[in-house]
Amino acid sequence: MGESMRVLVFSHKPEVREAIVNAVGRRPAADLGRVEYVEAAGIADVLSEVDEGHVDLAILDGEAQPTGGIGLCRQLKSEIADCPPIVVAVRRKDDRWLATWSQADAVLVHPLDPLTAAETVADVLRARRVPVVNG
Repeated sequence: MGESMRVLVFSHKPEVREAIVNAVGRRPAADLGRVEYVEAAGIADVLSEVDEGHVDLAILDGEAQPTGGIGLCRQLKSEIADCPPIVVAVRRKDDRWLATWSQADAVLVHPLDPLTAAETVADVLRARRVPVVNG
């Protein structure tokens, strides 16, 4: 069934963080462990959590203010050697290309569909735990 995983949810708006947590749920898939959420309202909190290496996945609000999750994703992917996978939540489908530019591992589009959100997060978490085989 798997061990619990720590998922960081970043947005300056508590209602956006709550919507993400509710959409993904405490157990996004039967073959994965329970999810423990860590909420962050500011970039300093995100950087601290990711630097400590205790995050299995980060979900960033692309519309966060003053710095959005898209730019923050790009920064984390560029600066953190073993950066955890990142999912960016955007408001418009047309902004998916920006999330791709940011090197996000996956994209969610508001309004969040619970089935899609849970499936997307589960897929990213599964990909993270697959060991890399050389040769």
